[in-house]
Amino acid sequence: MTLLCVPIFVHDAAQARRDAILAAEAGADIIELRIDKLTEPISLADFPLPCIVTNRPHWEGGRCELPDEQRIEILAKTAATGAAYVDIELQTLQKMPGVEAKFNRPLIVSAHDFRGRPPRLNNLLLEMSKSSATVYKLAWKARSIRDNIEAFELLRFRSRPTIALCMGEGGIISRILAKQFGAFLTFASLEASAATAPGQVSIADVKRLYRWDAIGPGTKVFGVVGSPVAHSMSPAIHNAAFDSVGFDGIYVPLLVQPYYESFKAFMEDYLLAIDLRGLSITIPHKENALRYLIEKDGEIESLARSIGAVNTITVERDDNGRIVKLHGRSTDYAAILESITDVLGITREALNGYRVAVIGAGGTGRTAVAALAHYGATVVVYNRTLDRAQALAAEFNGKSGKVVAAPIEKLCDSCCQIYINTTSLGMHPNIDGSAFGYNPPKLGTGTLVFDTVYNPPVTKLLRQAQESGAKTISGVEMFVRQAAAQFQTWTGIDPPMQAMRNVVMDRLSR
Repeated sequence: MTLLCVPIFVHDAAQARRDAILAAEAGADIIELRIDKLTEPISLADFPLPCIVTNRPHWEGGRCELPDEQRIEILAKTAATGAAYVDIELQTLQKMPGVEAKFNRPLIVSAHDFRGRPPRLNNLLLEMSKSSATVYKLAWKARSIRDNIEAFELLRFRSRPTIALCMGEGGIISRILAKQFGAFLTFASLEASAATAPGQVSIADVKRLYRWDAIGPGTKVFGVVGSPVAHSMSPAIHNAAFDSVGFDGIYVPLLVQPYYESFKAFMEDYLLAIDLRGLSITIPHKENALRYLIEKDGEIESLARSIGAVNTITVERDDNGRIVKLHGRSTDYAAILESITDVLGITREALNGYRVAVIGAGGTGRTAVAALAHYGATVVVYNRTLDRAQALAAEFNGKSGKVVAAPIEKLCDSCCQIYINTTSLGMHPNIDGSAFGYNPPKLGTGTLVFDTVYNPPVTKLLRQAQESGAKTISGVEMFVRQAAAQFQTWTGIDPPMQAMRNVVMDRLSR
């Protein structure tokens, strides 16, 4: 059983007890009391949960500035009042031979590196094995997904109870999936603002968003690949959908740096290390995903191949977990068309003759151009780099509809009926951005403005459109529709659309 531990910075005994009660109510199994700032020991009597006591020195990422002898004395006296475990740094044991004798409690011997992977990771374990440790703990800042995989390997081949965690945005999966690999515990903060290490997720999110209680050895893993990825709503929508239908799955954020080499390395490492079954692909990896699938002779939906971008990968495995085939498709295509036709109250075929401005020439822009041109619309592609817009226009021009390119500076002079922003302008946290800039084109009641950005649900671009009386479509609608198609592809189950829509709007309203 992997314990869920809430770390608490202690200011005084009363505050620590109050926070411990809140942790217990939130579902924690154990707490870690960080007594770094105390100058006197406290009593652990009447705490509602078992306690790990830690007095972390500044030279290992803590806040204690006291001399080691005084720091250890406070730690030992506090632990003696009822600690379940004492966390002591490996370096402390090496600097102070015989210090273990001060603690008549099980020891968690720990090592932390806030810069990156320790150069002597396996040697650290060997050195820990020479101590009287009950539990080993290693934590380091993740540089890439590979760091998480090393953490999982430490857990998989552990010789005694082990905590192996990666810090930072790139290390979130090591915390969420720790239970699958039999970690002794994982940490979750009492609140998002109370994290004691970079990348620590709140206990509310661990329990509800990431379905902690439902995770087991056979839980299928899915995720969203992007850069950045921390603010993605994909984990919320997919985990809510899994929960709604009782599907044994967990969906996690996967930070992969914005280069093809990084994407390829991620795929090569991650697919083998984790029982991964499906991926959502977002900015900037949709074209990288297609390239990788072509290299690996994956099965690619003809539509996705013609678009030149993939937003969904399914990993087909045999009964022994071996990879049989990779499948790629685009669920954005139908989501874009359905979002538009539902608002206009028309069929796809009725798009013939509409004038449409597509802003952006990336993966989503290509999808929008391909979809609208296929149904006969006249499409103008606007992009910061005109050459890229011209290349995209030339590729799809004449495939039923007419496609041309124009400089982004000419967008204000456009006279289109539909405007679709496929760039990240206006996305949280840069919510003051707008693809229209400060000089929107002429809009009115006969105009439809569609922003594929979904966070925030009402962007500056949409506010500009609403002020002109135009119809609008939020990126939330497209997001829910494409996610629902992914869910059905991976599970074979009809997606719980309303539950998916509700959870997105709930999280965006916070």
